[in-house]
Amino acid sequence: MDNHFYAKLAAQSIAGEAASLEDARAILTSPKVELLPLLNAAFDVRQKFTGKAVKIHIINNAQNGNCREDCHYCAQAKTSTTDIEDYPLKPDDEILAEAKNAYEKGAFRYCMVFAGRGPSMSRVEHLARLIRLIKSTYNIQICVSCGLLNADKAKLLKKAGLDRLNHNLNTSREHYPEICTTHTYDDRLTTLQAARREGIKLCSGMIVGMEETTDDVIEVAMTLRELKVESIPVNFLIPITGSKMNFVPDLTPQYCLRVLCLFRVLNPRAEIRVAAGREIHLRSMEVMALYPANSLFLDGYLNTKGEDRLRTLQMIRDAGFTVESDHPLEELIDNEKSSLSAATPNTSCGCQQVEMKDINDLRPALNQPSK
Repeated sequence: MDNHFYAKLAAQSIAGEAASLEDARAILTSPKVELLPLLNAAFDVRQKFTGKAVKIHIINNAQNGNCREDCHYCAQAKTSTTDIEDYPLKPDDEILAEAKNAYEKGAFRYCMVFAGRGPSMSRVEHLARLIRLIKSTYNIQICVSCGLLNADKAKLLKKAGLDRLNHNLNTSREHYPEICTTHTYDDRLTTLQAARREGIKLCSGMIVGMEETTDDVIEVAMTLRELKVESIPVNFLIPITGSKMNFVPDLTPQYCLRVLCLFRVLNPRAEIRVAAGREIHLRSMEVMALYPANSLFLDGYLNTKGEDRLRTLQMIRDAGFTVESDHPLEELIDNEKSSLSAATPNTSCGCQQVEMKDINDLRPALNQPSK
């Protein structure tokens, strides 16, 4: 492709125009589309709308296991035989302590995730109280992932001050029956639409590598564009022993970067998050993800460990990016260096092996000294 192709991609995206299906397919698959010019085009769009700031997210797995859904990629699914640490909803003081921990580590957004099909009204009322408490204590945004919601439940969470609701589409409508049978693609879409009607901002993305086609990837990116989703986590399948999708997907670092570029040019104003699996599938090219993406997770994912915090923060700094936080990036790096002087860092990351979180990772507040 000549330079006109990449300039056109960036200009169309910045102007709010969607790339054609032909161009979207070329981004993902054409050997004529070179990676570095493509990354540069995506970066032009990213810089226009989000500058060089990176938003850090930290997940609190607030309730683990005992889920009735059969999502084939998930360690918590009813069909999974993965050895995980099951526990019911964490006590309020533990959740608040983890919010404090997230804020002090520089998190822009604190994400609380709850296993299950969807919350009861009493659970939603409980969540509303937690949201009000956290937001009155820390200058941090809150995202909740709690399953299927109707309008009444969404309204209650909005009134409490919820910033975003996470509910991933995960894959296309056509491919959805291949990854889950206990609920449908339309169930997920209905939840997103209910939250949108109540004025809640949306967080919704996909998992790449579940034997979907490139057209499935394009369809998800386009659907999220149509929904005007504000935050899009792009996950790459982590093969978890015991889950129904315990296979290593055929993903290369170049393809993963192309997917991120596609999501950026089709969703120019969105927060594009390079999410689960970045350490495994991007490997030595992980830092390049920051050119199309402007956010990432710190402290791992729902049930699997992520990269060492210090290495992630240094990667952001070394590439010339900043963080959107009350805490300067250098301060966060210095704090991590200090904490590592008294503890052994996580050295498992950046490799092909998947390491599951243990109880100390899942419930860090239990190990904090009381003050």
